[in-house]
Amino acid sequence: MNTDIENLFKDKVIGHPAGLFVLFFTEMWERFSFYGMKILLVLFLTAPFLSDNPGWEWSRENALALIGTYSSLLYLTPIVGGWVADKITGYKWAVIIGCFIMMLGHAAMVFETTISLYIGLALLVIGTGFFKPNVTSMISEMYKGKESKKDGAYTIFYMGVNAGAFFGMMLCGYLAENIGWSYGFGLAGIFMLGGLIQFWLAKDLFGQIGEKPSRIHEVELPQNINEESPKEHDVQAAVKRNPFTSVDKILIVLSAIGGVLYLFNDPMSKIGNVNLLNFSVGDMDGSNVTILTALVLFLYLIITRISRYTKVIRDKIIAVSIFGIFTVFFFAAFEQSLGSMTLFARDYTDRVLTGSSASVFKIIDTILTIVPLAIITWVLVLLFKKTASKILMSNVVLGLTFVFLWAVVFYKINNEFSKEATEVGASWFGILNSFFIITLAPLFSKWWESKYNPSVAMKYGIGLILLGLGFGVLVFGTLGIAPGAKTASVSMMFLIFAYLLHTMGELCISPVGLSYLSKLVPGRMIGFMFGIWYLAIAIGNKAAGSMGGMIDKITEQYSLSTFFLIFTLVPAAVGVVSMLLNPLLKKLMHGVK
Repeated sequence: MNTDIENLFKDKVIGHPAGLFVLFFTEMWERFSFYGMKILLVLFLTAPFLSDNPGWEWSRENALALIGTYSSLLYLTPIVGGWVADKITGYKWAVIIGCFIMMLGHAAMVFETTISLYIGLALLVIGTGFFKPNVTSMISEMYKGKESKKDGAYTIFYMGVNAGAFFGMMLCGYLAENIGWSYGFGLAGIFMLGGLIQFWLAKDLFGQIGEKPSRIHEVELPQNINEESPKEHDVQAAVKRNPFTSVDKILIVLSAIGGVLYLFNDPMSKIGNVNLLNFSVGDMDGSNVTILTALVLFLYLIITRISRYTKVIRDKIIAVSIFGIFTVFFFAAFEQSLGSMTLFARDYTDRVLTGSSASVFKIIDTILTIVPLAIITWVLVLLFKKTASKILMSNVVLGLTFVFLWAVVFYKINNEFSKEATEVGASWFGILNSFFIITLAPLFSKWWESKYNPSVAMKYGIGLILLGLGFGVLVFGTLGIAPGAKTASVSMMFLIFAYLLHTMGELCISPVGLSYLSKLVPGRMIGFMFGIWYLAIAIGNKAAGSMGGMIDKITEQYSLSTFFLIFTLVPAAVGVVSMLLNPLLKKLMHGVK
């Protein structure tokens, strides 16, 4: 294995092995397809049936119930996918399998039928489970013995994530809104296919890296993870100290069954009138009884397991668990970006620009598109120079996908400049998060490295308050909208500023939370806690769909401002709680900074 690692580091691109950039582009195409499809979903499901670009005219509640379940499952299947890769397939083949299944999922979405939609979403959930945890695990293996370069590697990889999301939402959204939904879904599938073929043809470059299942699952996250793999005897010792008892296993199974039943029953009961939990206990319906019971069982499991550890480890895990609770609140509000905020962009935002405003927007949009794409194309050329003799066909496929990408970009630019007025697509606003991450991440990184670096509890507090302030901007912008209004013409500047504040909040929490999890949790336990962390994000995503689905009820009874006010006050209040708990959390962290 060391020989394979050394061979990879012989051919360097921007100071890193060429193999990192094969993974970079594979991840970029996967994220392009994933986010390109995801931002279309709520727009397609809720678009009027009788319109120039007909959708399915679902209610917002039904659409967001389905999207909430879908988003939640995307953070649960990677737990299983990581285990399968460890025990059966290895990381490399798990990535290939994941790409193939997701490609089939995107292809199914093109047909725009009910059965193809559900099949497509199911395949995307399964494929993501194989892909998501294992592509980062390959990077982990590549950098064994070279931990000092890991942070830089994950930073580059993270740029691929955001570049894919950026172009996917921009171009899939543009084709879907201007030509037809199938074109947007189809474009996502084409680039997923390109990513699959490119990685398949380049797989030999990695030698045995990721080929054989590891005896221990080493979960790697794309932020500041520098812990070395736990030794086998450490794992065995941990098992002896705190084994999973029969009661633990029963609690895991029961809470998992309850959670999955709730996830599936919520959209099924609303959309198809199929209630799997058709019972009640007192005033509570079966769905609420089931999820609350599952939650109680799961909390009992966590509390009893934590109590069996030594005091220092127990305190650190308690601190991580508290941050996990804060994470649920964060994502419940933050994930409105591809739900209620996208609907707000479509139905309540003035997106028509004329005259000089239209010209300025076209120029800015062109720069936003061309400059990042030119930089990534330059990286592609560097990769070609280093690997032309080793993975020629992979490079050819990668080059062809970029030619096609440039063609779509030029079509978009030419089409927009041929119009006097411009109607900004509702999906366009989704790119703002990726754009602001790319531009602001270096500033936040310098802040964390300075003497003014706040504690983790303060970072969480700042992030949650910034998130609340973003929704506060929307509260102010929607004050003049009458209760029950289905459309309005709020300035798009309110939405742009909201995304800016939300992204700043994300930079305070999302990467920071993963980093501190790795610092607080011993290596032998990081896989278990990583699963818990993904579970917290999954709960947040489902809560985002459920809460976002209340937009019509709250708007009709009160106002749209009241709807956004909820997302202003709750995150801000939780942020204040995080700051107040700072002394206690510092004590529980036992000096970890």
